[in-house]
Amino acid sequence: MKIQGQAAIVTGGGSGLGAATARALAAAGAKVAVFDVNAQAAQAVAADIGGVAVVCDVTDPAGATTAIATARAAHGAARVLVNCAGIGVAKRILGRDGPQPLEDFARVVQVNLIGSFNMLRLASADMATLDPLEDGERGVVVSTASVAAFEGQVGQAAYAASKGGIAALTLPAARELAQFGIRVLAVAPGLFLTPMMHNLPEEVQASLGASIPFPKRLGKPEEFADLVAHCVANPALNGEVIRLDGALRLPPR
Repeated sequence: MKIQGQAAIVTGGGSGLGAATARALAAAGAKVAVFDVNAQAAQAVAADIGGVAVVCDVTDPAGATTAIATARAAHGAARVLVNCAGIGVAKRILGRDGPQPLEDFARVVQVNLIGSFNMLRLASADMATLDPLEDGERGVVVSTASVAAFEGQVGQAAYAASKGGIAALTLPAARELAQFGIRVLAVAPGLFLTPMMHNLPEEVQASLGASIPFPKRLGKPEEFADLVAHCVANPALNGEVIRLDGALRLPPR
């Protein structure tokens, strides 16, 4: 799909991988709606790229429906959805204080997995109503998985499970939505220089970067965004989870 002129939604677009993706799509000529729970962050990115900021909790069915309607009113029905909204909680299943609180596990799965599915189901309903483009294509959905989906570390049970769910969702969703000309993909990034990483001491960042075979550095959000843009542009990509990790394989700890 040619990105130029298409309406796009990026969740978690107020910071990190989402902000970089919003900027890349806008630079390629898309009309971008920046979805985020943080209104100020969404507005800052949207103002910078000439897009529209929409406050959205991806876990709220009614709120997400309203947010998509707001984006539709501004730019038309989106042909592109990129799910970048996500959270992480580092807790052991059995810690010093006993079993991990169930609500902690549930919250991560609710935001990362169920939130991504919520947006996929709602955005694809809009996409299915659009006229087909070249090759009968109507839309593209790219979600954010993680290498933790495959090599989750100690303390990452909730995060790994949520990202593993996104990885497992990708192929059946692509198969089901193929009849409507909607492609579904996921990108599984490794260690990237996101706001969470920025908060770590420089020596810790350097150590993490050195653990990556090549290039020996943390990934740049722009590199993630470039891959998402390629996923949108390349019609042969569908039903796949693409690792973006510099050949990194996470150790147990």
